Order: sequence, then C-alpha cells, then structure tokens
Amino acid sequence: MKSDIPTDVLTIRQMCDAFDVTPRTLRFYEAKELLTPIRMGTRRLFTRRDRARLALIMRGKRFGFSLEDIRQTLDLYDRDGGLTAQRQKACELALKRLAEMEAQRAELELAIAELKAELKDAEAKGLVPNRAA
Repeated sequence: MKSDIPTDVLTIRQMCDAFDVTPRTLRFYEAKELLTPIRMGTRRLFTRRDRARLALIMRGKRFGFSLEDIRQTLDLYDRDGGLTAQRQKACELALKRLAEMEAQRAELELAIAELKAELKDAEAKGLVPNRAA
C-alpha cells in the first residue's frame, strides 16, 4: 500500500524542535499565510519550502523586520520565481533597518552617557552609595 505522504516533510513537532519555536508560532505564521503546510486531516506537514520560509521569517524577526516586510520579501520569490527580486528587496529593507538600528544605538549611547553623568553627580553629593565602575 503506497502512502500519499511525501517523505521530505516534517511534522509540527519536528519543525518546533528544528527551529526552536512553539506550535502556536507555526500556527500563527500559517494563519498569516507565511507558511502553507500540507494539511492531512488535523496534521500539518511542512515541506522544504516551508522550512526555508520559516528560516527567513526567523532571520527577519531577529533583525527587527515587520511581518509585512517579511511577507513582501517572501512573496517576491513566489511571484517572480527567483531570488534576484527577493534579494534586492531584502537588501533595501536591510539597509533601512540598519540605519534605524544605528540611530537607536546612538540614542542609547547618549542616554547611557547622560545617566552615568547623573549617577556620578549624585554619588559626589552622597545621594547614592559608591558603586563599582
């Protein structure tokens, strides 16, 4: 008896283990149409395409991209059938995100310097105990 289940698929548990995510996360991405596992009754079977898409989703989230940015990038591959447009869009988003992150870092460095100066002033006035630098 031949099985209709492809051999190169992962179950939801295997996907969770492989990507260190929860079943809820996978169902959320499926509901947002970022992943499209094969449905066999109540079972979800994730293809190589789903695994590649999840890897890109996780990477995008780690870099702070919105789900909409990630969707647009993933959709370019599906629509154009290639990586060129997808890579160009990813580079555009990456440059924009990098500029945002560098601006945030500059703001954070300024806030840290100001807070250290305030604490140093408070220590000099005996308002806070001396702390290890």
